[in-house]
Amino acid sequence: MSQLDITNVHGRQVWDSRGRPTIEVEIHLSNGAIGRAIAPAGASTGAGEALDLRDGGPAFGGYGVARALAGLQEEIVPALIGLPADQQALVDNTLETLDGTEQLSRLGGNALIATSLAVAHAAAAGREEPLWHYVSGGTPPLIPVPEIQIYGGGAHAAGAMDLQDFMVVPFGASSFREALEWVAEIYLAAGKIVSGRGASVGVADEGGYWPVFESNEKALDALLASIETAGFNPETQVGMSIDVAANQFYRNGSYVLKAEGRHLSPEEWYDQVAGWVRTYPIAMIEDPFTEYDHLSHQRFTAEFRNKAQIVGDDLLVTNQANVEAAAASNTCTALLCKPNQAGTLTRTKKAFDAAKAAGLGTIVSARSGESEDTTIAHLSVGWASGQFKVGSFTRSERMAKWNEMLRIEESLGAKARYAGGTVLGRI
Repeated sequence: MSQLDITNVHGRQVWDSRGRPTIEVEIHLSNGAIGRAIAPAGASTGAGEALDLRDGGPAFGGYGVARALAGLQEEIVPALIGLPADQQALVDNTLETLDGTEQLSRLGGNALIATSLAVAHAAAAGREEPLWHYVSGGTPPLIPVPEIQIYGGGAHAAGAMDLQDFMVVPFGASSFREALEWVAEIYLAAGKIVSGRGASVGVADEGGYWPVFESNEKALDALLASIETAGFNPETQVGMSIDVAANQFYRNGSYVLKAEGRHLSPEEWYDQVAGWVRTYPIAMIEDPFTEYDHLSHQRFTAEFRNKAQIVGDDLLVTNQANVEAAAASNTCTALLCKPNQAGTLTRTKKAFDAAKAAGLGTIVSARSGESEDTTIAHLSVGWASGQFKVGSFTRSERMAKWNEMLRIEESLGAKARYAGGTVLGRI
């Protein structure tokens, strides 16, 4: 038996940041190494992503994971015992073949991604390497630019604002540590602005302020004001970023703006979004149109690719074929890379590599339903993604990932390179 062979697989029910059940998998190796990972869950989801297996019924609002845990114990455990943990593609192919569905719905994407990531953790521990180094394949590490939510809306805040995320991107900082210090000041300024305008409702799913403004433009104005009030230049230091998540408010051929009481045709919506990019210092914009409207994405990318990074999330769902098609048709300029959308680490890396090969930007991202798991921080550094999206600057499931990135940066010492404005074409 090899030192890194899998000797035990254990799954347990744990809880995510919404108080919903999720799955943690623990992998034991023959040399005593252990790896653990927890599956996240999204609220705003694309049509083609891997599907969680949930119990349905009255318990836990239908979000129970007993069925997924049973499948793990009955099918996944016996299939993985004896496999070498350091052969990730073999392990993941075993998982995908065992499930037998394209979207991993039979055994559940939640069970498979937790298992796949836990195997990588175990192999790294078995080699006595940090995970970022283990997954790098020799790629020089790169500390990414964070994309951090200040105001939350859309599906993350009960639709109180139409747009899902209002974020900042501190590309002008000299290090990840400095980037977080800048955002801390912006977050404080944003809180005072919301409070002063009487617009605060609470905290959204990802930790950002949950405001109710009279229009999306008022929210954009407040975001810009928070950057400038904190003393930063939005053109050269801290850019604005918005996740439109247009799927969430597209209904029967129209974009329905609940916050403003308006129904816009696709052409009217295009003009609306284009106007925002022309007016505000927006460095990044994600999913500006429904995932099925490729023509609007193409037109928008052609018009604004030199002004803002155009990010595909629901459009791409971390799928290699989707990424290659988008690159060929110029429907976006960056991939939002979410491991649980793909369902296994190997599928995730294939989508990531396809984006890199096509010259697209790469942003490793968390989900709205998260945990203390910090795997994605290591993937971002080891794969040299250059950009990292976790959520806001509060709540421990978010801060765990920002803080893990600080530790990685510190451990690299003089070898730490902060991606900075190069990833956005600003330098």
